[in-house]
Amino acid sequence: MRVSTSQIYNIADIGMRNAQSAVNKTSEQISSGKRVLSPADDPVAATSILRLTQNMGRLEQYEKNVNEAEGKLDREEIAIQSVVNLLQRMKELAVNAGNTGVLTATDYQSLASEVDSRLSELLDLQNTRDSAGQYIFAGHQGDTKPFTADGGGNFSYHGDEGQQRIQVSESVSVAVSDSGKDLFVDIPSGHNTFNTSASPANKGVPPAKISIGEVVDQEAYDKFYPLDMTVTFNAPETLSPPATNYTVTDDRGRVLVANAPYTEGDPIEVNGASFYITGQPYSGEAATPGTLDFGAVTAVDFSGAPETVTLTVGGRSETLVLDRPVNNAADLAAALSSSADVTPGSGAARNAERLANLGITVDATGLSVPSGQNLSVSNGTANTDAVFGFATQNAGTTSTDGELAEPGDSFQVNASNKQGLLTTLSRLSEAMKNVEDNPDSKADLNTVVGQTLTNLENAMTHLTAAQGDLGARQNTLESTQDLLAETKLHNEEVLADIQALDYAEASTRLKMESMVLSAAQQTFVKVSGLSLFNYLS
Repeated sequence: MRVSTSQIYNIADIGMRNAQSAVNKTSEQISSGKRVLSPADDPVAATSILRLTQNMGRLEQYEKNVNEAEGKLDREEIAIQSVVNLLQRMKELAVNAGNTGVLTATDYQSLASEVDSRLSELLDLQNTRDSAGQYIFAGHQGDTKPFTADGGGNFSYHGDEGQQRIQVSESVSVAVSDSGKDLFVDIPSGHNTFNTSASPANKGVPPAKISIGEVVDQEAYDKFYPLDMTVTFNAPETLSPPATNYTVTDDRGRVLVANAPYTEGDPIEVNGASFYITGQPYSGEAATPGTLDFGAVTAVDFSGAPETVTLTVGGRSETLVLDRPVNNAADLAAALSSSADVTPGSGAARNAERLANLGITVDATGLSVPSGQNLSVSNGTANTDAVFGFATQNAGTTSTDGELAEPGDSFQVNASNKQGLLTTLSRLSEAMKNVEDNPDSKADLNTVVGQTLTNLENAMTHLTAAQGDLGARQNTLESTQDLLAETKLHNEEVLADIQALDYAEASTRLKMESMVLSAAQQTFVKVSGLSLFNYLS
């Protein structure tokens, strides 16, 4: 077989390149310390290495999550412990405040000042942020400030009742925040109580405020409990002479106080609950009655053949019967408000009842709906057109001047068997500020002090339980961190076994491959020198 010169060079090139590639690969293995540099080196091992590497990445992320969770829980633990320390001081102060036989009103003013200072401190603690600037007691609403004060002794919670969680392993997630409502608001009270608030829809400028209030007659309030109350301000025209006034209703719609004149700051006492409102609440607007005035009345005698008309208000309709002679507007008003049949069996006896059902009043001038709804008169005849002085047939006539009343500002008094920390301290401060140097006033204060001590004890029990739960979560993080470290170490050992290089074998192989490369290079030099021209003379 003839071997051409080009074939000689090609074969030599391929051989040297293969030998050089083998040397390079072995050198790279030795420098990296890894046996498998690409899937082609060992497909089965490469698959295992990929799986282990991905698992190691997840473990590293879980370790970061554990560290983040520990930081958040440590911050929460510090905040709760600070609250517990503050409550301990408040218990001491409340015990001191119970010395009503020794302390004077001036002394109580000083004690109230400290309570107010501690209230501000407590508010700050309940609005604690973590290192990322998130509020730790706002539930899922980490960007929302959970607790705010209205300046009148009331406090509001704006977070939710959820818990932020962080995944710390494949199967474990840990809560790293708590709802401030659960920790600091929903604390069992030693007595039935209530919370006050202003409706967010109020229109008074500046907004009127409702005090935090207190139960002044526990027995009376216990009888009323668990019903809520609403204080609604009415249009001044509801009083004569016109004046700002309010109505108190319960959540069953029963009126407890009707159209009481309002004096800013005066106590409002209902069913053992006492509170007051400050500022100028928006009183709303009185209703403008819907009216239909009678026109020129044409005399018609309905006694021989009674006729009917339909009156409609707010989608409700009643049929009224005319069964008597009508000669003027007064006769028409009497017929429409009849409570007796003039023509036997006509049904006119229920006219007054039907008008009352619709809230319609009638006099010699016409029909009126005081609530402000519009009314219509329809389904009449030519005769009823004549006596009413306006169209009653078919669709008839509808008033257009009625306007509903616009309600005024409202305030809620919601029954509760729980009392928040801020509320407890605010009520204590309010009671001490208002105490007078007489036995009755100090007896009332003594009652508040007793309730405060009970509620502070309940709060500390509640927070101690929360600290226990917090500790359990921290223990979970600690054990998870240990497990992650052990798993990571095991994976590193397995990974090392799969991809670690045998340096002795690799060194021997490199020497052999280097020798092969050198031999290929020297052979090429010899072969490339062969030529027929060397043998021509």
